[in-house]
Amino acid sequence: QVQLVESGGGLVQAGGSLRLSCAASGRTFSNYAMGWFRQAPGKEREFVAAISWSGDVTYYLNSVKGRFTISRDNAKNTVYLQMNSLKSEDTAVYYCAARLGKVISTTPEHYNYWGQGTQVTVSS
Repeated sequence: QVQLVESGGGLVQAGGSLRLSCAASGRTFSNYAMGWFRQAPGKEREFVAAISWSGDVTYYLNSVKGRFTISRDNAKNTVYLQMNSLKSEDTAVYYCAARLGKVISTTPEHYNYWGQGTQVTVSS
């Protein structure tokens, strides 16, 4: 079992920045690829970014490339999502997720554990 707790969400003006954190506990963190997803009201959960267990492979949703950066610190059992140049369309609840194994995925069903989510609201 892996427990995931997100933090760092909030209200920010368009063009601003936020840094989300996801702290993991339970099983060995470095055994898991990690992902960030988001869900806006009335929409399906959407892949945002993922990172391999070692951190050397990352993948992003096209609309966040160049603005968002995913990273991880295996010594701290934490994955981060640095979000810059935020837009109103980035408003959503952001979730981190853990996938057992080394291969990253953009598919929510491939992830084994989920956090409770943190709200990000970008005002225009």
